[in-house]
Amino acid sequence: MPIKTGLLWEVVAMALDTLRVNKLRSALTVLGIVIGVTAIVGMTSLIRGFDQDLRNGIRELGPNTIFVAKFSGVSLSAGKDFTELMRRPNLTTEDAHAIERNASSVAMVDVWLGGGPGIPTQERIFYRGQSSKQLVILGVGENYPAINFVPIVAGRMFTTAEVQHRRSVVNLGQGPYQALFSNTDPVGKTVRIGAVPYTVIGVLGKRPSLGGFDLGQDEIAIIPSTTFQKQFGMRALRTQRGENRSILIAALPREDRTREEAMKEVEAIMRVRHGLRLDEPNDFDIITQDAALEVWETFTQATFLALVVISSIALMVGGIGVMAIMMISVTDRTREIGLRKALGARRREILWQFLLEAVVLTSIGGVLGIVFGSAIGLTVHFAFRFPISLPWWSFALGIGFSATVGIAFGMFPAVKAARLDPILALHYE
Repeated sequence: MPIKTGLLWEVVAMALDTLRVNKLRSALTVLGIVIGVTAIVGMTSLIRGFDQDLRNGIRELGPNTIFVAKFSGVSLSAGKDFTELMRRPNLTTEDAHAIERNASSVAMVDVWLGGGPGIPTQERIFYRGQSSKQLVILGVGENYPAINFVPIVAGRMFTTAEVQHRRSVVNLGQGPYQALFSNTDPVGKTVRIGAVPYTVIGVLGKRPSLGGFDLGQDEIAIIPSTTFQKQFGMRALRTQRGENRSILIAALPREDRTREEAMKEVEAIMRVRHGLRLDEPNDFDIITQDAALEVWETFTQATFLALVVISSIALMVGGIGVMAIMMISVTDRTREIGLRKALGARRREILWQFLLEAVVLTSIGGVLGIVFGSAIGLTVHFAFRFPISLPWWSFALGIGFSATVGIAFGMFPAVKAARLDPILALHYE
């Protein structure tokens, strides 16, 4: 061993004693380390907690559901030009009917108007002088709860006949239900969406949160797609290019067929309807849970990389401070070094002493950074109900980074101290 265990503990004790004597200098030295490790632990806890909760929310929205959209985050994350995406043809209700007729691997299809890519359709709902906040109005078919895995907790869903005959019926999300009927059964009551009266026939269950946030996922009301077209004038014609009609087609595969088979059939039908040649790319997006998770994965990787870069800058600044302070410490303790060498201390023992002082100093900064980072995460969690995760590896990462900085930036002062000539050191004033 390069240094005996007993001597090692003695060197650690001397390092701690040196830091205790120079409290202010030590505190200023570790400040950069504390900031860097706090950023690593704090942001990791928030990003990882949000990431896990968002992934769970996406999985609950339907693991096998296939969505067809004019464009989506999949195309945007792939770097496609937004102007070009806007020139894509708009989807139509006839596209959904074609998939329903011709895709043998698809069990059910639904078209959602007003909530696809682009600005969603929003209105207030009124009941006896009360009004909800602005919420999303979706025009959907009778298969919406089954495809979107949203239960009906009161009343019922509208029927195929009500869709065909443009009935003015509505199912309320939890947001408008709580705002207008918190202590009343809403089924059978008449409300107004904008200026048009609707009969409430059901209430949707609470939808999964995304990332632990209340992102307005329950501020929603659904009406028949035909009624939606009658009130809001969205005819969903594919003839108009350059406009972003908020239309989304959702399809659920049959239980005895795979999602991949259904996707191939849906893609083939859409390509035929859009008149695409074999060498032409799709002018629509097919989105699944996996595709949504891949887009999110790309975002989180970029965010984590930015976090590492910013934290590394803080750690580097802290490391430079450690090196500067240790150089001053070597100069101030030149006579001490000469005396220890005269009494038989070897070079490597002097090197270990100063190197361990730097490592102890930065490790203390790492521990403080872990405490502060965890405190920030817990404070945000309890104050805003933000999901957090404090994995053990983030603590190990903080300690490892801080110790590495101590070794890297403490080596030069330690080597300089170890190489001092004992005779010259004893004569140093």
